[in-house]
Amino acid sequence: MLCALGSALCYGTASVLQAIAAKAAEPGSGSGVDTALLLRALRQWRYLLGLALDGCGFALQIVALRSLPIYVVGAALAASLAVTALVASRLLHMRLSAVEWGAVGTVCAGLAMLGLAAGAEGDRPGSTALGWSLLGVAVAVLLVGALAGGLPNRSRALVLGLGAGAGFGVVEVAVRLIDSIALPEVLANPALYALLLGGAAAFLLLTSAFSRGSVTVATAGLVLGETVGPAVVGVVWLGDHTRAGLAWLAVLGFAVAVAGALALARFGEP
Repeated sequence: MLCALGSALCYGTASVLQAIAAKAAEPGSGSGVDTALLLRALRQWRYLLGLALDGCGFALQIVALRSLPIYVVGAALAASLAVTALVASRLLHMRLSAVEWGAVGTVCAGLAMLGLAAGAEGDRPGSTALGWSLLGVAVAVLLVGALAGGLPNRSRALVLGLGAGAGFGVVEVAVRLIDSIALPEVLANPALYALLLGGAAAFLLLTSAFSRGSVTVATAGLVLGETVGPAVVGVVWLGDHTRAGLAWLAVLGFAVAVAGALALARFGEP
């Protein structure tokens, strides 16, 4: 649980540091994918520190996913928006309303309930069929991204956000299906390719969503996509469970944490 919370802390802080670096860089072409802007941002220590925190966050996420149910880790990662909101309020001078302060407290309460109710990770081995299914979902995410380009702005942002969330969800589940990183076994595991393609597709869709639509709507879609689906897969197919008699508390905690994150969706913009 400490690793899951540490991952959220790393991701949430990295977002703000990278936003500061991007704002300080000279404006580029205005394109949603501006390579020149990225290169200028990479010259700043805040952006590099943000990337380092992203790397630490991913490593902590992997450790957490190997020890905790997916629904706990997913909710903790959604809580990175609360971290972003708090850090942005100090460093970017973005003011939190009374409702948003309440949402931060709601996220913390939800995570506390999850921490009390969560059992160990599921003991069912992931099947090869599930690995191939994940790869299929990753391909579908790319196709959805291509088709969503013709939608109106608001609908496009929501669809792209949900697609990006699904891609990150593929990564969460795929980590559980990779039991060995020894060659050549890992190269024959479809979950490895699902992880790589799902992560890459998620970044592409999220970039497009942020550049061509409402950031708040896209972030809300992202939170839903990366929490609900993977949580269901973990419970149904991988045997994730709660402590005896505390299933109701886990469901309540998950719902409360995700609802709090959705209330903070506007802080996805940094």
